[in-house]
Amino acid sequence: MRGFLASSVGVTCAAALALPLALPTPAQAGPSAGTSEAAVPGSTRSLPLVPLTGTRSAAHAQGLTRRDVRPFSLVGVIWDDPSSELHGRVQVRTRATGTGRWSGWQDVETHNTHGPDPDTAEGESARMHGSTAPLWVGDSDGVEVRVEAQSDDRTTVPGESPLPRGLHLELVDPGADPVGRVQDGLRAGARALGEPAPDAPEDDSIARTGLQSGESFATSVANADVAPLGATEIPALSKSRTELEYGAAHPEEQRAKPYVGARPHIVTRRGWGADESLRESGFVYTKKVKAAFVHHTASGNNYSCSQAPSVIRSIYRYHVKSSGWRDIGYNFLVDKCGNIYEGRAGGVTKAVMGAHTLGFNSNSMGIAVIGSFDSSKPPAAAVTGIAKLTAWKLGLFGANPRGKTYLKSGGGNLYRKGKNVRLNVISGHRDGFATDCPGKKLYGKLGSARKAAARYQGR
Repeated sequence: MRGFLASSVGVTCAAALALPLALPTPAQAGPSAGTSEAAVPGSTRSLPLVPLTGTRSAAHAQGLTRRDVRPFSLVGVIWDDPSSELHGRVQVRTRATGTGRWSGWQDVETHNTHGPDPDTAEGESARMHGSTAPLWVGDSDGVEVRVEAQSDDRTTVPGESPLPRGLHLELVDPGADPVGRVQDGLRAGARALGEPAPDAPEDDSIARTGLQSGESFATSVANADVAPLGATEIPALSKSRTELEYGAAHPEEQRAKPYVGARPHIVTRRGWGADESLRESGFVYTKKVKAAFVHHTASGNNYSCSQAPSVIRSIYRYHVKSSGWRDIGYNFLVDKCGNIYEGRAGGVTKAVMGAHTLGFNSNSMGIAVIGSFDSSKPPAAAVTGIAKLTAWKLGLFGANPRGKTYLKSGGGNLYRKGKNVRLNVISGHRDGFATDCPGKKLYGKLGSARKAAARYQGR
């Protein structure tokens, strides 16, 4: 595996050196390894699909008829073999909780081209499944689904079903929002993009942070260089303060003016309500961040910014519990109001290996805009959020947002394994993998994002 796996204990001990002196050390007050944290509300229900009657061929169509189910807000379809593709169409319709009104048929994006690199521990995990993109449908308590194979598919072996084996419908309930954790910050972000959010309280004990589990503690400590232990938000900094922070962290560099954009306001994993018991323990890092790949979640645009934490919790559950990844695939997410969220755990300033651009997860970061932008124009606030985030994070690693860089392919459908590929420092997912992601409309805005990010860096 490129990169290395750090245990939660190791990361906790190392990062604790950066904590304010007023805070107790992990050895004094840290949770024991066996301590469990009360589960964040939420669930995943997996229902096996069955052949549909009344179709041209039961082998070519599977699904579920209308039925009552426990409340959920996000759906997707998974199958046994992650190397198999679903050539066909997936459609769902759902019943809104409270109104009893059924939606029309909605298409689910069948080609989920995000994922861990081949030949890594995550990519070879026995828990991995093939999966569609997830679709956000809002609070629902009824569902119907149909999966139909392509009628002109000639790749099927005679006698075998043209659909992947083990099709299941995944119904994800994100649970309730963390009370009082993030809503004030989101409202402030929507009102005045780029304005600093109130600082998180500087707790003087581990008990006050609410970090009862080892994984929650380690996740928070990984951000100790930018936020107090237990913080739900990382406050924005001015460019001058960001440069001072950068200089303190890089005393070996003597350049007078680093090209680092102002640190944006970021909602932490604790802020959006991540259940740290879901993900695998420890963090995986690579050497640096040379490029940023921009994605869309393909989960639809029918959400409000106040619902974004619920959408992220749902995607997190879908990536881990349904797709079988070690954590959410993206390093950061941006909602339609431009709010920025910490994605995969390991520290927002660090080179955390994600599972966003299959073949190019090493020495890169993945930024996903929540929504679908094949035909819908991305909000200007979201594009601004990409620019501010990349100006800061790429600047920490000396990367020019308007420049080019080389990444070595880990293997994919566009570049063979081992090939050095010249890419834009800010690229779209489709630049590293044959996919429509991040959608035609968002991809067309990347030039503007590059120019703005360079300007924010002072170039």
